[in-house]
Amino acid sequence: MTRKSIFSIYLAVLVIVCIRPATAMEEAVLGNPEAPVTIIEFASLSCPHCAAFHKERFPWLKKNFIDTGKVKFIFRDFPLNRAALLGSMIAHCADPHQYFAYLSLLFERQEKWAFTEPTEEGLASLVQLAGMGKARFERCLQDEALADQIIQSRLDSQNEYDIESTPSFAIGNKFITGVPSEEKLAELIAAATK
Repeated sequence: MTRKSIFSIYLAVLVIVCIRPATAMEEAVLGNPEAPVTIIEFASLSCPHCAAFHKERFPWLKKNFIDTGKVKFIFRDFPLNRAALLGSMIAHCADPHQYFAYLSLLFERQEKWAFTEPTEEGLASLVQLAGMGKARFERCLQDEALADQIIQSRLDSQNEYDIESTPSFAIGNKFITGVPSEEKLAELIAAATK
């Protein structure tokens, strides 16, 4: 191979890498992928009821069912407004191993960013705390392909499950809306294992 052909290959690879989206949206899964029960949550990061679930019920669910290998938990973005879409984009731009940590932070401090104008300023202060640099943050919010993927995922979920509100959950073959009690979650998980 000549230097010219090596350079041409290098240039072609560089062009491919540069034109693909900066982030590829993958399904966010927590827990054992082979767990007997799958819970899919459809939530909007700007939804106060979704934040209540993540603050009040999710730690219990994680401790008793996800960490024990009984449940595989899947989070699906269902943004109800621009703020939620931007928050979802930021979570997807984070290190994949930190995705659920970013979700927790966004839900925990929802009132500091989701209801402020401009939303970007509230998000910028949060992601700075979480260690995402300013350049990465700005690139993320400009990633139209990622925004389109999140919106398409929401539309697909809407069509498949006929979602009317958030949070909504698919637990086994059952579908519920609202913030379920610990007892209701345990009951639905038990029913899904039969």
